[in-house]
Parts: sequence; structure tokens; C-alpha cells
Amino acid sequence: MTFPVSLDEIELAAGRIHGRVRTTPVLELEPETFGHGLVAKLELLQHTGSFKPRGAFNRALSTTIPPAGIIAASGGNHGLAVAHVAATLGVAAEIFVPEVSPAAKVDRLAAYGPPVTVTVGGERYADAQEAADVRAAATGATMIHPYDHPAVVAGQATMARELDLQVDGVIDTLVIAVGGGGLIAGAACWFGKRVKIVAVEPATSRALGAALDAGRPVDVEVSGVAADSLGARRVGDLAFAAATAAGVVAVTVDDADIVGAQRLLWDRVRLVAEPGGAAALAAIRSGAYRPHPDERVAVVVCGANADPASVTG
Repeated sequence: MTFPVSLDEIELAAGRIHGRVRTTPVLELEPETFGHGLVAKLELLQHTGSFKPRGAFNRALSTTIPPAGIIAASGGNHGLAVAHVAATLGVAAEIFVPEVSPAAKVDRLAAYGPPVTVTVGGERYADAQEAADVRAAATGATMIHPYDHPAVVAGQATMARELDLQVDGVIDTLVIAVGGGGLIAGAACWFGKRVKIVAVEPATSRALGAALDAGRPVDVEVSGVAADSLGARRVGDLAFAAATAAGVVAVTVDDADIVGAQRLLWDRVRLVAEPGGAAALAAIRSGAYRPHPDERVAVVVCGANADPASVTG
């Protein structure tokens, strides 16, 4: 299976979104606290609190936006990114959110006000996506899919490209939390097989792991503390293709491990991460992934949209 996005497309995306996204920092995490020396890529410091603006900007800037504007479905982070893109570019946006979206994320979306409209579209993310698809077909708005579009994947891949430059190419393994798979698809397309990529999923929402087991994307049940950001019912076709081509390894963590990683990030680093943002670190802390002693490991901390009291209290 081949990679769905080329290195040239990723380079074009990096140029296209330059100046519109932040270069997020990397931080060395000490082995005494985190169980292994780690390089943390702090994508939670990106605009709107996650990596999502990378893909959203690249998708919007690589096409002509019609009068109806742009449209998206999201558990929160992608919606915030699309709203930010709409506000920055001066176009209308409609964001469909599921009922499971945390109030903190929905409130932030609503705060954008016109021309951003927020609509509740069903219980889970997949329901919201179906509702958004129907609306897009009726209005002609440009759909900005959260993960299963080549321009979105190329935009998310700029995170891996950026990390590669920041660490001078000296990492053995990259650990990434997975929902629908846009970020890991981008990382796989950038790194190929020269870096081992470990996908981390909640045990209660393992769309990529189930797809790798079945040899194709399949529907899974979705629940747990990270369902708003890692709760895709089915992994994207592009993510499955990229993960298969790169030989991605999938592991799972439970809710207690995720919450523990959130607390640790706050206690020792003073970073507030949402459950999905802390899931990759949880895999190291819990032993779901055990690096070799001399293995150089990078972990993506990719979401900050949590109620601070839930982590710091």
C-alpha cells in the first residue's frame, strides 16, 4: 500500500500555511518522572489549542471558497480550528457538533459569533458528520473534513515536518494519539518507515487498531473520557492507508491511565491537556508502549481544550 500524500504535497502545505500557524515548541521530559526520557511536541500550544488549524488552513487555502463558506463536523477541536480559519479568512462557517462535546469547547465555538454558526447534530461525532454532509450538499459549502481529505492530511503532516527539523532528525519513535487518524496519517506520510510510529487509542475507542486487525476500516463502539477528540466510529481511509504503508504499531490505554497522564502533565510541567491530548503520554507511563533504554522517543501532546478545574483541582 502506498502513502496517500507525497512529501512534495507536505512541503507545499508548509509554505501555504506559513505565518498562519505557530511553530510549537519541543520540551525534554525527564525519565525520573515520565518513565523514559521523552521529547514532547507541544501541539496543545497551537492556535485554538490543538494541531487542527494546520489541516484546516491547508484545506481552505488550497481551494476556492464559495459564497456559502465552509462547513465541518467536530467533537470540538476541529470545529474550533475551522472557526478560527473562517474568522481569519473572513468567510462564513457552520460547525456541527455532537451532544458529547464538552461544554468548554462548545462555549468557545459559540463565542466566535457570526459568521460562525454552531449546530448540534446527533449524539456522537459520526452523527454530526452525517448531518454536516447533508447540509453541505444542500448549500454548496466547502466541507473541511477533520481527517479524511488529502489537503487536511498534508496540513497535519507539517507537525511531523516541523518536529523533524527541531530535533535534527534524531528520533527513533513517535507516539501519537489517534481518533479519526489525520495527524498520524500526516506523520506516517512524512516519516515513512525511517521512524517507528506508535498509535495510541483509548481501549474503548480503537478505530485504527480494529482496522489494522481487520485489514480494512471498520465501525467500532465509542465511549470513554477522550471520546470527544478520539471517538471516531471508523478510522479514515487515508489514515488506514498511511498507517499500513508505514507499519504503524497500535496500542491502547484505559481511562485511568489517560487521567493520570493529564494530572502528571499539570503537576510536573504545568500544562493543562485534555484527555485526548494526554493519551500518547499515557502509553509510556502505563507501559502500553515500552521503549528500549536507548530509544529516542517523541510524544505529541496535542490538545489543551479542557476545563482547567478538571485537571488542576
